[in-house]
Amino acid sequence: METTFNQMVAESIRTHWNLNALSDYKGKTLTYHDVAKGIEEIHILFKLIGIKKGDKVALCGRNSSNWGVAFLATLTYGAVCVPILHDFKAENIHNIVNHSDAKLLFVGDNVWENLDEQSMPGAKVIVSIIDNSILVSRNKKISAVKEEVILQFKKKFPHGLTPEKISYHKEKPEELAYISYTSGTTSFSKGVMIPYRSLVSNLVFAHEHIELKTGDGHVCMLPMAHAFGLLFSFLFEFVEGCHTQFLTRTPSPKIIFQAYADVKPSLIITVPLIVEKVIKKNVLPKLEEQPMKTMLRIPILRDRLLDKVRQKITDLFGGNFMELVIGGAALNEEVEEFMRRIKLPYTVGYGMTESGPLIGYTGWQTFKRGTCGIPVDRMEVKIDSADPATITGEILVKGENVMLGYYKNPKSTAEAIDKKGWLHTGDLGTIDAEGNITIRGRSKNMILGPSGQNIFPEEIEEKLNNLPYVEESIVVQKEGKIIALIHPNYQEAMERKVSNEEIEKIMKDNLETLNTLISKYEQVSDFKIFPEEFEKTPKRSIKRYLYQ
Repeated sequence: METTFNQMVAESIRTHWNLNALSDYKGKTLTYHDVAKGIEEIHILFKLIGIKKGDKVALCGRNSSNWGVAFLATLTYGAVCVPILHDFKAENIHNIVNHSDAKLLFVGDNVWENLDEQSMPGAKVIVSIIDNSILVSRNKKISAVKEEVILQFKKKFPHGLTPEKISYHKEKPEELAYISYTSGTTSFSKGVMIPYRSLVSNLVFAHEHIELKTGDGHVCMLPMAHAFGLLFSFLFEFVEGCHTQFLTRTPSPKIIFQAYADVKPSLIITVPLIVEKVIKKNVLPKLEEQPMKTMLRIPILRDRLLDKVRQKITDLFGGNFMELVIGGAALNEEVEEFMRRIKLPYTVGYGMTESGPLIGYTGWQTFKRGTCGIPVDRMEVKIDSADPATITGEILVKGENVMLGYYKNPKSTAEAIDKKGWLHTGDLGTIDAEGNITIRGRSKNMILGPSGQNIFPEEIEEKLNNLPYVEESIVVQKEGKIIALIHPNYQEAMERKVSNEEIEKIMKDNLETLNTLISKYEQVSDFKIFPEEFEKTPKRSIKRYLYQ
């Protein structure tokens, strides 16, 4: 592929020089020119500190414009970025910095106050994301370089930085771009090595299949330290000349929808949790009330009512979006059915960190409900089963998007990528004649029934989550019995004045109802109520291994 990632970045900066590029929501705004200046200043900082091409640079902080500049500066310099989720525990951050061999750590204030520099001896310099000031230096000679950076910048660009002076590292397709550490839902984190070819392949696909215009506004609410948020809620918008607004604090629904109202984005990139909360909490209950329930039985009134509901949901997301792209986890079946019913322009994609991340996607116009798209360009997908259309098997993928392997972990790499180059996703699914991928669950989560039947807990949870007052659930096998772990919707219960004793009774009734909806070999024996919501990954998937 002739196009390179750093060429994409450089061309976007040159073309959109005076346009707004990155903003901290209700905070400062950087133009593409400002981003270019920030990149050059960090390049000078790297040289002064002694960072070389190929060195690892860790980056840990909340989403922000400065985070984005630091990431771009690292790759355009030729170093390897190691994005780290800011809400990881301090010990985990220390481990990742050490394991990745990072020589420099960019860190946000909220993270830095909990870290111990002595636990990261390999990080020779620790730099503040906020202003590039030196927080820690193992070399006293480079403890104060801000003034030197300014001096060197003026020396390099005596007449100011102009578009034609932009020149970045010329990378090769197989060259390592960044290492993504993610805890996942079933095991301890591994360092996923993403090459430049994966970045380019994902961005080229997005450019060719997702409509964005120069100057479009975008709201980034997903963590950029995760592949989905990084690629499709930051880098894609940047190379297309858009203006991205970062929600710099952990976003509450109120802040998210206020941002959508202000920015009016043309593309919504989100996870199922946000959409499900809007529809399950604010829409579906009202349609069960009178006179709504009666109106839905009368065709003319039903169509008008559903049109109003669609418009209300559209307005919640800013009223201007062309498509709502959902990824990161499975979408609730009842919610998806309702979205299709009101003709909301949505689609569900499929990906994983090891695939940088795209595997499956289809635009909303041709999207088939219940699936997660068809294989994207430059990627092959096959099902490891006798009949891929009807018999569930592991999903295997191969192509430009796939990782190089796990950093310093050849054993795990060999287990994930076979000798023929197929990445074993660990997901179970089918693929129909048109190429639509349907996921049934994770192979590690699958439960073996009494007569050897395959039981997919996700399918049982899907039905359970649609029953009264169930916020979320996990189905596990303990001592040969299938048990449901349930976190009730306490907010709804409080609003309807339902006591804890009544919730217990409702859950017993739910269990009886659930067992009428599933096969005999899948029957759930008992349930346990969890007062706190289950711990999540950055993708908002439940960390199942904590509850097995």
